[in-house]
Amino acid sequence: MKTHNEAFVTETDEELVQLASAGDAAAFEELVARHQQCIYRMSLRLAGNPSDADDILQETFFTAFRKLQSFRGRSQFGTWLYRIAVNCALMHLRQKKRRTTESLQDYLPRFRRDGRHRRIDADYSTGIYAEKLIELRELRELLLNALAQMPYADRTAVVLVDLEEKPAVEAAAILGIKAATLRQRVHRARLMLRGYLDEVVRRRKR
Repeated sequence: MKTHNEAFVTETDEELVQLASAGDAAAFEELVARHQQCIYRMSLRLAGNPSDADDILQETFFTAFRKLQSFRGRSQFGTWLYRIAVNCALMHLRQKKRRTTESLQDYLPRFRRDGRHRRIDADYSTGIYAEKLIELRELRELLLNALAQMPYADRTAVVLVDLEEKPAVEAAAILGIKAATLRQRVHRARLMLRGYLDEVVRRRKR
């Protein structure tokens, strides 16, 4: 991990962008140092493993460096960088062409025409208490596995809002979608995760 350059302690991200755009390599290195941990963490959550996360991290900052001149300050630099990271992760995962034997969409609640649950065996509140039944480390691995099986649009939404704790306005801006669409995706993702964790808990109880 790069360490912060004491010469840039007082500069904002936007000021560093201006310096870096003018050819100051040290200014760009400071931007990397400030944001690489957060970008790596999100990349790991989107990709599911450290190797892919490393690749996405490198591609994100490579892309940011190439496009630095296009940054106009209409949003915060961090928001702009997250948007690049989300797109880099999508392209990386598409290139890998991963195929999973299971889709988290199978854990969504299903309804009959009368509005009643079709999957009456699933208790969507059980997953909320999964941490009490599963070791935290294992829960983290289960979460990464679950996210990897989730449709990418839903995955990015729930990662940004629930795991990265981005305000809804910023998360929507990063994804380039309306706030209402973001809420729908987050809600859908939460239902998938709860259904998935519910099944894990049920297996442990048998």
